[in-house]
Amino acid sequence: MTSLPLVFDAPRRGLPPRHLVDLSPDERRAAVAELGEKPFRATQLANHYFGRLTVDPEAMTDIPATSRDKLVASLMPSLFTVIRKVTCDEGTTRKTLLRAHDGTLIESVLMRYPGRATLCISSQAGCGMACPFCATGQAGLTRNLSTAEIVDQVRMGAAAMRDGELPGGPGRLSNIVFMGMGEPLANLRRVIDAVHRICDPVPEGLGISQRSVTVSTVGLVPAIRKLTDEGLQVRLAVSLHTPDDELRDTLVPVNNRWKVAEVLEAARDYADKTGRRVSIEYALIRDINDHPWRADLLAKLLRKYLGQLAHVNVIPLNPTPGSKWDASPKPVEREFVRRVNEGGVACTVRDTRGQEIAAACGQLAAEG
Repeated sequence: MTSLPLVFDAPRRGLPPRHLVDLSPDERRAAVAELGEKPFRATQLANHYFGRLTVDPEAMTDIPATSRDKLVASLMPSLFTVIRKVTCDEGTTRKTLLRAHDGTLIESVLMRYPGRATLCISSQAGCGMACPFCATGQAGLTRNLSTAEIVDQVRMGAAAMRDGELPGGPGRLSNIVFMGMGEPLANLRRVIDAVHRICDPVPEGLGISQRSVTVSTVGLVPAIRKLTDEGLQVRLAVSLHTPDDELRDTLVPVNNRWKVAEVLEAARDYADKTGRRVSIEYALIRDINDHPWRADLLAKLLRKYLGQLAHVNVIPLNPTPGSKWDASPKPVEREFVRRVNEGGVACTVRDTRGQEIAAACGQLAAEG
């Protein structure tokens, strides 16, 4: 069995220098005061970052020129260099490759739809969950991202939408999904802090509704319970991929520690506390997990544990280099969806974006 992390919050080894986004409002004021500046400069900095989406000191004209560079250098250190942007879907899907201060590579994906724009963000560089059908999982874990590194992906995506960088003219970033590189709940504390920075009103955060944020997990049960205790309103997405423990032990190795029933019990408690439906992610793989009996068992288990508070997203398996598996044929996919729906659980096929540029689910590998 692949070794899995025993703790959810790794030390700050390899993380960037402290950033305004890593700090609470009180800590920001204290940090500004330590630099010999008036504490209210912290609010000015936060307004520029969260409200105007800028880290350029030249744009901060409400702060004296003699203070700008010092404040930005100390509290807004550069987090990423953009290495490459690639697009598909007539420019409405864009994958961005970013290099962190230590050379670590990550990716985020911005997708524009009629009436909304969704950003898929990374919470780790690589992933330690070792799911064999996922390019990120096969690459292994490099390190956790800091709170600021997670949030800065959102700031850049929001600025891109505001500036009309995708077809359709200026718009607003409306939805955030923690479905990029990494297992979000294996970096739990920083992900929770990032959710607050993403969702708190300006100047404490970017002002995106918690109900427009989705946090995914392969099923780290203690972390799901910790997330439940936080009292957030984000949507929980569970990457289940099969309803039976025998196969899931192989497809999702963390299942060797927390079985399907335990994962669904924790998801039910989250749904009960928040009143929000849980998304069940199911990558459909030809001749592996697409059997009619698995569709029936999936519906039975979800009806038992989640009732109406479950929605299954069937994801046609996206190709990854060297993979021995591929997507189920469309007739098999349709039959699987039909059986889950007939079993009393809502089930739809997810619109797959970005496959041509290796930007779809399970394809992010951050190759330079």
